[in-house]
Amino acid sequence: MSKITGKTETIENVEFPTVDPSKVAGQIRAVADQSVEQSKEVFSKLSSDAETTQGAFESTFEMAKTTGNEMLLQTIAALQANAEAGFTLLEALVAVKSPSEFFELQTAFLRKQIEKSAEQAKAIQALMLRASEDVSKPIKDAFDKALKERKAA
Repeated sequence: MSKITGKTETIENVEFPTVDPSKVAGQIRAVADQSVEQSKEVFSKLSSDAETTQGAFESTFEMAKTTGNEMLLQTIAALQANAEAGFTLLEALVAVKSPSEFFELQTAFLRKQIEKSAEQAKAIQALMLRASEDVSKPIKDAFDKALKERKAA
């Protein structure tokens, strides 16, 4: 019979379970294997998510490049059209015979240029709107996909 000091109870015939080292090693191995499998699954998921994100960024950059080129070409075309209209006006102004004809040509040119500038501005605005939607679409799609997967998990 043994007594624990500071306590009033007596513990009789206390037995400790015997530990079989082969079973403990097997259990530790099972826990380690399970941890390795979970780590592989997490790594695989992270790797897949990283590839998806990289693809979305590549697509976004490619779309931005394409849209930027379209914007540049449209701007150059507008500048070229405006320059040609200006040269045409200069040719017509050289041939005028009176100040009233000069002012008539100038007024008609300005009216036409204002209308053309408004059309060009609308076209560029539409292109910019489409560009902003096109450029943001791959990232938005990747984000929505990731969000759905997280909600499902």
